[in-house]
Parts: sequence; C-alpha cells; structure tokens
Amino acid sequence: MLMAHSAMLRNLIDQYEALAVLSAERGSDEVRQRMDDLAYLLCITTGTADVDSALVAARHRLPGARMEDDSLLTA
Repeated sequence: MLMAHSAMLRNLIDQYEALAVLSAERGSDEVRQRMDDLAYLLCITTGTADVDSALVAARHRLPGARMEDDSLLTA
C-alpha cells in the first residue's frame, strides 16, 4: 500500500475537522459533499473502511504521534 505524506494527511484531517464544524452549524449540500469527498480520501490514503478509523490511522502517522492504543478513547 502506498503511504501518504504526513503533510497531506495533516491537510486532510484539518479540512475534515473544519468542515465538521461547518456542517454542524450550516449543513449545506456543498459542505456535506466535500466532507464525503474528504472521508473517501482519508479512507483511501489510510487503507481503512470508515472515516473514524481513517482519522485515527491518519493521526497515528503524523510526526510526534503517540504509539499507544487509543481505540477505547472517545472523541
């Protein structure tokens, strides 16, 4: 599997999180579509099947990420 550069992962995470806030405030079709696109990209770049797993996997690939298992932590 190809691995995405950490800068790309950081960018995808930042965009997704920013749009999540916008979606909560103004859930327009454009915001939802962009979130779906970003979720897909995150899943593809991390080799996961859902956005929550993709976000965890992407964060673990960033420089300085903790190596402990945080699968039981809630967001």
